[in-house]
Amino acid sequence: MIALSLAQITHVLGGRLHTAGDDTDETVVSGTVDTDSRLIGPGDIFVAKPGEETDGHLFVDAAVASGAALAIVEREVPASVSQIVVADAVAALADLAREVVGTVRGAGALRIVGITGSNGKTTTKNLVARILEAEGETVAPRASFNNAVGAPLTMLRVTEGSRYLVSEFGASAPGEIARLAGLVEPDLGVVLMVGMAHAGGFGGIEATFAAKSELVRALRTGGTAVLNIDDPRVAAMAPIAAERGVDVMWFGRGPDAQVRADDVAVTASGTRCIVSVGGESLPMHLQVLGEHHVMNALAAIAVAVRLGVPLAACVERLESVELAERWRMQPLGSDRVRIINDAYNASPDSMAAALRTLAQITGPGERTVAVLGAMSELGEYADEEHDRVGLLAVRLGIQRIVVIGAPARRMFLEAMAQGSWDNEAIFFETADEAFDYLVGELRDGDRVLVKSSNSAGLRFLGDRLGESFS
Repeated sequence: MIALSLAQITHVLGGRLHTAGDDTDETVVSGTVDTDSRLIGPGDIFVAKPGEETDGHLFVDAAVASGAALAIVEREVPASVSQIVVADAVAALADLAREVVGTVRGAGALRIVGITGSNGKTTTKNLVARILEAEGETVAPRASFNNAVGAPLTMLRVTEGSRYLVSEFGASAPGEIARLAGLVEPDLGVVLMVGMAHAGGFGGIEATFAAKSELVRALRTGGTAVLNIDDPRVAAMAPIAAERGVDVMWFGRGPDAQVRADDVAVTASGTRCIVSVGGESLPMHLQVLGEHHVMNALAAIAVAVRLGVPLAACVERLESVELAERWRMQPLGSDRVRIINDAYNASPDSMAAALRTLAQITGPGERTVAVLGAMSELGEYADEEHDRVGLLAVRLGIQRIVVIGAPARRMFLEAMAQGSWDNEAIFFETADEAFDYLVGELRDGDRVLVKSSNSAGLRFLGDRLGESFS
């Protein structure tokens, strides 16, 4: 974080300062801000956030022992550290992030990129960061830090030397993206797609469209909306951009895309295509598995090109990315039995993309095995969407369909209804049962996809399988 005095921080947060030791109003702090006491180091700022399972105020002493210089709390605690008491610790995070980013932007050349979409946010964020970090100091989220706590924590890592801030904006309800993006008013806003992810929380696909379009509405006047021309709902955000006085830069595979991919070919070693921007075309080989990641790469290139990075540099840096993120199309195992662990998140769109990738990368004499768990946050759409996945797995000719957990059972039932009667589809209540079956069932030449939402916990099953067949 940038250097600020205790008095300045107190003013920004509208709190009450209680100094400790030799501290005064003018004492300056500039360390990292975090809500996890285990990540606190000397000079850092600990935010005691009440949680559903525990209370950050119980860990102030641990933060102090690790060297915390300041605690932001909702009630004063008996600890030997200066404290600022606020009404709401999460709101205080947002207020401090707005102040820090605004100060750095006002003093220098900080450019801010916001990314949202029903799928692909984290991968795209990582690809954008990989391109931009060679241009200057770039701040981007760890993992999927995209909510009311994670997004401000990322923003607070900005320093006076930061040139780019890449923010990922997720949401489980309307208004969240507007609040988060409104803290920084991005210069560029990427909308990847509008799908069924979180549809249960939003109340349907049209409500999801409205939520994702909040990023376009939050862009700084004169900025750029980077939109997926192949998704009709994303393309429909162009009039919103015009109302806000921002340009549109289109990416996609259609002929009207300003950043376009042609001749896409998917293999077990990645995806090849020809990328075209402004009359220039170059071949690109993405090591990240999955045809759907081409769109994420195009979005990243669009951002970087708009920021002045040459296309050749974009392609070179993207080709060096071996893994977008742990548990996202992560290759494990060996050439003998390849495990693809993609069980960090799942939606109907990402599930379909992963299954298609499995079918595309499996060659003659090899066998496709899909290990599937539930997709969360679909609400009233859960039954029909799980049915669709079971149907798609059969239509794609997946040779073994292993479904795990009661919430995902409809995938198994639909696969059975479509004719998978001869052990092609099998159901297990637990991941441990499925593991025991798979260890005995998998054979040389198998290509195995493990796919589910985070809540199903199958990412750990994927890790176990990867170790077993390494």
